[in-house]
Amino acid sequence: MVLQKVVEEGQVEVTDTLIDDNNSAIQTSISIEIRYQALDGTVGTWNDKEFLETPSVHSEGDGRYPLETDSLLSSHRQGSDISPGKSNQQSAERRFRRAGKGVFSAMKLGKTRPSKDDHRKQDEPAVLEAEDLDRKAMRQACGLEPDTISLASVTAVTTNVSNKRSKPDIKMEPSAGRPMDYQVSITIIEARQLVGLNMDPVVCVEVGEEKKYTSMKESTNCPYYNEYFVFDFHVPPDVMFDKIIKLSVIHSKNLLRSGTLVGSFKMDVGTVYTQPEHQFYHKWAILSDPEDLTAGLKGYLKCDIAVVGKGDNIKTPHKANETEEDDIEGNLLLPDGVPPERQWARFYIKIYRAEGLPRMNTSIMANVKKALIGENKDLVDPYVQVVFAGQKGKTSVQKSSYEPLWNEQIVFTEMFPPLCKRIKIQIRDSDKVNDVAIGTHFIDLRKISNEGDKGFLPTFGPAWVNMYGSTRNYTLMDEHQELNEGLGEGVSFRARLLMSLAVEILDTTNPEINSSTEVQVEQAPSVADNCTGKMEEFFLFGAFLEATMIDRKIGDKPINFEVTIGNYGNQIDGMTKPMLRRKKEGGDGEEEESELLQNSSEDEGDEDGELVSVSSSQPVKPLVTDRNYFHLPYFEKKPCIYIKSWWQDQRRRLYNANIMDKIADKLEEGLNDVQEMIKTEKPHPERRLRGVLEELSSGCLRFVTLADKDQHHSSRTRLDRERLKSCMRELENMGQQATTLRSQVKKNTMKDKLKLVQNFLQKLRFLADEPQHTIPDIFIWMMSNNKRIAYARVPSKDILYSIVDEEMGKDCAKVKTLFLKLPGKRGFGPAGWTVQAKMEMYLWLGLNKQRKDFLSGLPCGFEEKKTTRGQNLPSFPPISLLYTKKQVFQLRAHMYQARSLFAADSSGLSDPFARVFFISQSQCTEVLNETLCPTWDQLLVFDNVELYGEAHEMRDDPPIIVIEIYDQDTVGKADFMGRTFAKPVVKMSDEHYCPPRFPPQLEYYQIYRGNSTAGDLLAAFELLQIGPGGKSDLPPIDGPTDMDRGPILPVPLGIRPVLSKYRVEILFWGLRDLKRVNLAQVDRPRVDIECAGKGVQSSLIQNYKKNPNFSTLVKWFEVDLPENELLHPPLNIRVVDCRAFGRYTLVGSHAVSSLRKFIYRPPDKKAQHWNMTGEIVVNMEPEVPIKKMETMVKLEARQNSDAVVKVDVSEEEKEKKKKKKKGGGGEEVEEEEPDESMLDWWSKYFASIETMKEQLRQQEAASAEAEEKEDMEIAEEIKLDDSPMKGSKGQGKNKEKSKAPKEDKKKKQQSAPELPEKKNKQKIDELKVFNKELETEFDNFEDWLHTFNLLRGKIGDNDDNATEEERIVGRFKGSMCVYKVPLPDDITKEAGYDPNFGMFQGIPSNDPINVLVRVYIVRATDLHPADINGKADPYIAIKLGKTDIKDKENYISKQLNPVFGKSFDIEATFPMESMLTVAVYDWDLVGTDDLIGETKIDLENRFYSKHRATCGVSQTYSIHGYNTWRDPMKPSQILSKLCKEGKVDGPHFGPGGRVKVANRVFTGPTEIEDENGQKKQTDEHLALTVLRHWEDIPRAGCKLVPEHVETRPLLNPDKPGIEQGRLEMWVDMFPMDMPAPGPAIDISPRKPKKYELRVIVWNTDEVILEDDDYFTGEKSSDIFVRGWLKGQQEDKQDTDVHYHSLTGEGNFNWRYIFPFDYLMAEERIVISKKESMFSWDETEYKIPARLTLQVWDADHFSADDFLGAIELDLNRFPRGAKTSKQCSLEMVTNEAELPMVSIFKQKRVKGWWPFVARDENDELEITGKVEAELHLLTAEEAEKSPAGLARNEPDPLEKPNRPDTSFIWFLNSLKSIKYLICTRYKWLIIKIVLALLLLIMIALFLYSMPGYMVKKLLGA
Repeated sequence: MVLQKVVEEGQVEVTDTLIDDNNSAIQTSISIEIRYQALDGTVGTWNDKEFLETPSVHSEGDGRYPLETDSLLSSHRQGSDISPGKSNQQSAERRFRRAGKGVFSAMKLGKTRPSKDDHRKQDEPAVLEAEDLDRKAMRQACGLEPDTISLASVTAVTTNVSNKRSKPDIKMEPSAGRPMDYQVSITIIEARQLVGLNMDPVVCVEVGEEKKYTSMKESTNCPYYNEYFVFDFHVPPDVMFDKIIKLSVIHSKNLLRSGTLVGSFKMDVGTVYTQPEHQFYHKWAILSDPEDLTAGLKGYLKCDIAVVGKGDNIKTPHKANETEEDDIEGNLLLPDGVPPERQWARFYIKIYRAEGLPRMNTSIMANVKKALIGENKDLVDPYVQVVFAGQKGKTSVQKSSYEPLWNEQIVFTEMFPPLCKRIKIQIRDSDKVNDVAIGTHFIDLRKISNEGDKGFLPTFGPAWVNMYGSTRNYTLMDEHQELNEGLGEGVSFRARLLMSLAVEILDTTNPEINSSTEVQVEQAPSVADNCTGKMEEFFLFGAFLEATMIDRKIGDKPINFEVTIGNYGNQIDGMTKPMLRRKKEGGDGEEEESELLQNSSEDEGDEDGELVSVSSSQPVKPLVTDRNYFHLPYFEKKPCIYIKSWWQDQRRRLYNANIMDKIADKLEEGLNDVQEMIKTEKPHPERRLRGVLEELSSGCLRFVTLADKDQHHSSRTRLDRERLKSCMRELENMGQQATTLRSQVKKNTMKDKLKLVQNFLQKLRFLADEPQHTIPDIFIWMMSNNKRIAYARVPSKDILYSIVDEEMGKDCAKVKTLFLKLPGKRGFGPAGWTVQAKMEMYLWLGLNKQRKDFLSGLPCGFEEKKTTRGQNLPSFPPISLLYTKKQVFQLRAHMYQARSLFAADSSGLSDPFARVFFISQSQCTEVLNETLCPTWDQLLVFDNVELYGEAHEMRDDPPIIVIEIYDQDTVGKADFMGRTFAKPVVKMSDEHYCPPRFPPQLEYYQIYRGNSTAGDLLAAFELLQIGPGGKSDLPPIDGPTDMDRGPILPVPLGIRPVLSKYRVEILFWGLRDLKRVNLAQVDRPRVDIECAGKGVQSSLIQNYKKNPNFSTLVKWFEVDLPENELLHPPLNIRVVDCRAFGRYTLVGSHAVSSLRKFIYRPPDKKAQHWNMTGEIVVNMEPEVPIKKMETMVKLEARQNSDAVVKVDVSEEEKEKKKKKKKGGGGEEVEEEEPDESMLDWWSKYFASIETMKEQLRQQEAASAEAEEKEDMEIAEEIKLDDSPMKGSKGQGKNKEKSKAPKEDKKKKQQSAPELPEKKNKQKIDELKVFNKELETEFDNFEDWLHTFNLLRGKIGDNDDNATEEERIVGRFKGSMCVYKVPLPDDITKEAGYDPNFGMFQGIPSNDPINVLVRVYIVRATDLHPADINGKADPYIAIKLGKTDIKDKENYISKQLNPVFGKSFDIEATFPMESMLTVAVYDWDLVGTDDLIGETKIDLENRFYSKHRATCGVSQTYSIHGYNTWRDPMKPSQILSKLCKEGKVDGPHFGPGGRVKVANRVFTGPTEIEDENGQKKQTDEHLALTVLRHWEDIPRAGCKLVPEHVETRPLLNPDKPGIEQGRLEMWVDMFPMDMPAPGPAIDISPRKPKKYELRVIVWNTDEVILEDDDYFTGEKSSDIFVRGWLKGQQEDKQDTDVHYHSLTGEGNFNWRYIFPFDYLMAEERIVISKKESMFSWDETEYKIPARLTLQVWDADHFSADDFLGAIELDLNRFPRGAKTSKQCSLEMVTNEAELPMVSIFKQKRVKGWWPFVARDENDELEITGKVEAELHLLTAEEAEKSPAGLARNEPDPLEKPNRPDTSFIWFLNSLKSIKYLICTRYKWLIIKIVLALLLLIMIALFLYSMPGYMVKKLLGA
């Protein structure tokens, strides 16, 4: 409505009342006058004075908003006097003018950007933004008290208050092209359903260029390999992720022949890396034939693929008796969302033409040619190369052309969707010697397609892509050549290429289709010139407002700056001119040109009406700022540049990207705020998050409305249309989700919701990245002496102008701070950290016809200086600006302290000072020696800071301050340690220095060193305007009076933090693992503690070798610390070694950055729930729902009933009950109970692993379920979340609520139905398998003793990238406690309080103690192969103190998953020997053994921990059998000891199986059986129950370590951070002064049991007939059956042949006998054999127990024909059919529904099974049936009842009754002859026949030769 009106009448006035977020009206109303001006300027312009007759905000309240109308109008008048065409008016006015143009674009009232100080109150929409209203006044009027500390780090600089300046980027170092370590590990497990008959498959694994092969398996279609391959790379991430992983299965490869390819599968490394945990685990890859499109799938390959970068740790899912994942379809090796049936597709990449190519050949030859022939050639021979999915295609070479035309298309054929993310397109220069890349572009397929339901296939263009790379000047050795290969950020425009891409899915059934998959290059039709958009003239304007911090290394030659866009503006090595020619010729160029001219009101005075571009500033000699930096004298005169350029008008793409970017920026900023609020524990972060979500949803809706009005240009490509649709869908969806999420954000759901919102942010950033380029990026180069020194690159979309505010680039018409950096590799590492130059630059890019406003965003108060030609033309751009307005300020930098700085000296400390830069001045703080946490407490005053522009703009938008931290060295120059930025708080001369803005609060600023954080700076900055009264008007500097620091001013009182007295108590325990210092051993170390200038020294350790513990345990000191805990300085721990003559050297240091966790907080009186009277009965029965323990000590579903041991029910009765239950329970009657005597430790272990897996599965299920709930957005969820807490608060169980996640309840519900089936597992006692180190579970056992790593200082420059590990020189053990003095009385008055120990009461003595350490090593998994054959021969080595055990003789041959099953006893003395190293070495016959990996365990912390990690508490107590109690102390003794130590009342054992500890009562059984089955009374079960729930005991309780196996990663110091395998183990420790423990448990690996499998093949039926009879032509087959059990037919056995079966029936009565060794627990057959004739020893293989039966057709003269096969997994195979009729294909295909049997349970099975094979169409078909009988005996049984092979004695089978058939009388004699000939003499006969033939040939030749010759000679 309004819009129509405004367009018709040209003007309209709208008045409306504002509403708050409850939709109720508030007192303020707003009226807006809107004027319409058509974009093409047809309505004419209006005078700005027409607005503002009335102030635009009617304030109807009680004058809450003091409007500064007068100042508005007055400044308006001053502004417009200067020159009529200038826009020096107030920004508020400009707002309205812009509103006129973009009609409603100014009405984004409800969501203007809140100012920095408003962040916190963001629950309601922000107030209408008017920069001239004092926000502070508004805020107080609204009654919101400001937060006292402002937010730290992230938000400090990046907040952009008004709209004149844009945010600087903090991180400096380019990380893109830098090489990193990667490891690709691939396990090939097995293949299935390979297509082909009787093959010998090998798998080839190829990553990038490297190939490795598995071993060959003979004649099988389902080979089992289980081989592990590792590929190591050191390349940049981009190169790594584009490498292709190719798995191919090859048939019968050997030394001589390369074999034939069966099928292959490929995927790029990036796809694997983007998977969760960077891996695919146990997935099936689909093999297809790359040569043949029409063929179907060629089989499946099961593998694990993982890609690890440095620092990624891969959590391998736990491996134990893997139940085979037979569900192939459900576990395909494909990323989520890729359909399993991928189709073939053709990718058409059309290359049309390129332009703007650089010169690539030397010009010497060219000049010679020119002189001789007079021809002038372009010096480049380009062609385009496209690389996709490991294939390459090239266009033709266009000789010498800067603007080559190809019009060719490159066709790739690949599966769709491809598993390769990027297509690489490279323009290359063809050269006789070597071709080099000119530029590279990557197309990310995810960005040009969409896989959703409404998605679209990849499509692109026709569009230009811009290529960037090294600078364009040609040199023979280009040091930045890598940039042209696409590594790292390009530093210059290289060329642009017009191309398009389309994908067509192939219909492979179509017979005409070309089935080749080779890359093809064909001609392609050219495209119309205007297809990529109408050529428009663009105008780029830039003004250099400041150039400071120019690195002095450059030298003092004059410096100038050059700006280029594409090749425009590049004067040295750019313009290959012809870009302009075509623009003029193109289409209706003539009319357009004239229209342009009229529109620009004939202002250009050039002859041809062109305005000549000025692209670089005048060279100026730099001035010295300080020792490191220059600045350029850009004071009142600011140089400008302007460039005209022509590009296709595709601004819409950039506009849409800008809108999304802005939404994302706002979201990111909001999220940073929220995280900061959580970090600093501000109140109500959830409100801020709700505000963020509201902004997000309104932003998304705004995008949908703005993007929708996109007109349908002819030049929009299909991708433009599809992307627009999908972006609109996504954003609309996101807006709705944000609204629903907003209603769900509550205090307790905050964290999860925050994660979801972060996903939104990533999605927005992904959507905003536009794949089809338009205008190239802008480069700003600093040149000195005509050499290019440093550059900055600004994306063109960031400075693109639009009349709609949201579409405008974020830096358009703003002053942006740019930091110039060195190009390419030069910028890596320390060189890239120093700023090359800091520029304040104003940029504007837009259509030439919109250029009227291009100066609007500059700070006001300037006059334009133009070239003589443009003197009196109003819109002619200036070449410099002369500022007439100048404000004088004083900057006060309150530098309080820095913390956690980088250690720059070898001492491990630094001598830091800070250098503060503002405009062109710099000052330093004093140098503080030897500290990483300097408290400078210094005020730096910068006087006479001159800023140009209007005063009010300075207030909202001051320039930024750069703070650099350096380390002072006595010699040489200071080392750079980090940098941060800040914005000062500004006070104008007419404001009062009073709260809320002044005095400013100290804030934390994050310090960056390259890309990594390097500490924080605590400081405040204020910029005070010096008014007309001079400095006397400034607020006085009132520092603390008692300090006399000479000229150094301290930080004034209102700003420095409020201090109070704290006492810091330090517990000194000991020092460990100190390395040598300067080659000398540390002998007499001492620890110095320092905090805020005060400190304490430990006692001296007299002899570190003898006893590294301190004699005095506790010392303390008092210190003044800030009340506000966030401002607490770090505490430094330094270890020095005292040498003779009073010298001492630093060993290492550690900074405790946050004292927070050491602050003592007196317990809350209200929360002392242990003062409650009365008893709490802790009931252990699951049936009784009263007050069920929430924690359940992680009881599994199937352990519930274990823990709940009923009173007085003896074990035996329980078993009987179980058996009864069992009998009632359906099918599985035959399963026998596990016999007690059969159970061993391994049974317990495997049962526990099952439990752990089950638990993981349930957690996954639970989290999946939770996610589903999220998606359904159930509002009740919130109620549900609150309920458990309400229940538990009453019982004082706050600490347990965190441990009672929803899964637990779910487990309880599930446990009921699951119990019956799982009963047989029930009886096995379990232990806890941790799939990580024990330390992570128990917080590193730092419950009272903490370990601090001591770091050495820097040694060389290469130490910068040294990992923390490499810098560790030792460890300090101790702790600390910080509290305000004085302590509350109740502590000191407590019984047994020892004042010497202060807060550390009841700690054990630290005298040396002897301990028996028992290390159990269970097994290792996924070891890194150490030998060439991809295997290793691992053995265990253990080191503890002087003990060094190498278990070399028991190495395990060729195994990457060895089961060690050993225990080692070591006697050790703590503290000297407390670090246990368990290493796995690879045994080598020759040479030294290699370390595969090692793990280190700190035994001391475990030993002293309250969690009692000396010996795990088992689940049940028994005195014999596999679960014997291991601890020398019985549970009751342990319990009474714990109660005594924790001053807990108890234990009191009562009758009826009750025990009371403190006020908790536990119940349990009271009887135990000994070996002889005698029952005895005992309290041990009860005591154990208490121990297992010790964390519920008030005050003293904590979780005790259960009986467990921990999984520790093995690391190798040579490959830091990359796991080399994992080790499962546990450690028990027993003090020697206690009774000795029993013998170690036997965990030696189970020996496989010997079995014999007897298979009788009785008959076959319906076998397909292969042979045709010679005489009668009837079909028949000569059938025999082959069978084997072990892997590769080593033991294959054949029946005799049933000749000439006409019906497919065969009778055999033939017995096979297969002896084998079998591991019951792992369901694997164990075979030992030498791998090859060269192997030193036998290798043990574990293979699945599968019996293979095959039916063959015997042939006499040729190879036998394979007819069909069946493979039976002996553990679960379908029961045989009763008759041949019932036997069907279902038995193979449909295994899931059929009842399965196991031969190990049934022992004897007989029935019919089908033989199957694949037909031509790859379908399974039945090729016969076999009646067989399987009989399993143990070796002993087999000895007792022997049976003969075939039909032999003993126990012979009768001869089969084979029918006589016709012609047999005739054939039988023939058969015997045939048989003789066939088998014995076949080859001999063939050879003789061949020899005869040859002889005859020669004879004939000799016979006819003479006659022929005569004929020829006579010419007859």
